[in-house]
Amino acid sequence: MSLNANVRAEALIEALPYMQKFRGHLFVIKYGGSAMEDEHAIDRLLKDVVFLEAVGINPVVIHGGGKAITERMRQAGQKARFVNGLRCTDKEAIGIVEDVLDNSINPDIANRINAFGGSAMGIHGKTVLIGQKLPPQREHGEDVDLGYVGEVTDVKLDEITQMVEREIVPVISPLARDAAGIVYNINADIAAGSVAGRLGATKLIYVSDVPGLMRDPADKSSLIPSVSTAQIEKLIADNIITGGMLPKVESALNALRQGVKKVHFIDGRTPHALLLEVFTNQGIGTEIVG
Repeated sequence: MSLNANVRAEALIEALPYMQKFRGHLFVIKYGGSAMEDEHAIDRLLKDVVFLEAVGINPVVIHGGGKAITERMRQAGQKARFVNGLRCTDKEAIGIVEDVLDNSINPDIANRINAFGGSAMGIHGKTVLIGQKLPPQREHGEDVDLGYVGEVTDVKLDEITQMVEREIVPVISPLARDAAGIVYNINADIAAGSVAGRLGATKLIYVSDVPGLMRDPADKSSLIPSVSTAQIEKLIADNIITGGMLPKVESALNALRQGVKKVHFIDGRTPHALLLEVFTNQGIGTEIVG
């Protein structure tokens, strides 16, 4: 037997206890960032999702679409603006956001999973996520109204859990609707944290374009492999976690408070990052534990 074959066999043996441990468990996977722009990276990640499904794990996917939305806004003559990692969304922009998320990205992800032999269906987030408008955000000493940007107040679980029971991967867009029927753009990290918390997920995994939490974003060797919630709060207070990482981390902490067992941050540009984080002893990103 060749060395390569031996290495592959050992990798399967290393993965075995994790397959046994997590069979029947539910993982919420948030997929976003520039990891969604490279066709090969997209296919690798979604093949990983199919692998999870094949070994008896129940994945639920929440996707972003920031770069595609920004490009569509640019074409419409709008300039993207972010406050505390959240996109300002006026009346024209919310129409663009809805169209890109629900009519382009959402069906594309579901179709790719199906093409790789999995079973997936898209869910427009506004049909399962109940939301409300976010209050103004503080920036440079002033309050900024973000427009049609909201937070999740509740999740209608029936459609999601029915899909999971039928071994279908729900693919959910980050949009919510309030009692008056108004649709809000929801930061996908926040949406994922809310869904994971309400579903009581075993793991919440953020797949983006950063290796994990780093003490110095410019230094990959500063990656923090494992961190507690208490340590996270200190990193925020010390301004080590800032900008676009804030919604991720705050939604992760909220999910942990709701009973999610563990949160992971991984880089989707790394080949098969999802499998490496879940099924190997060392992992590759950052894990947050309660």
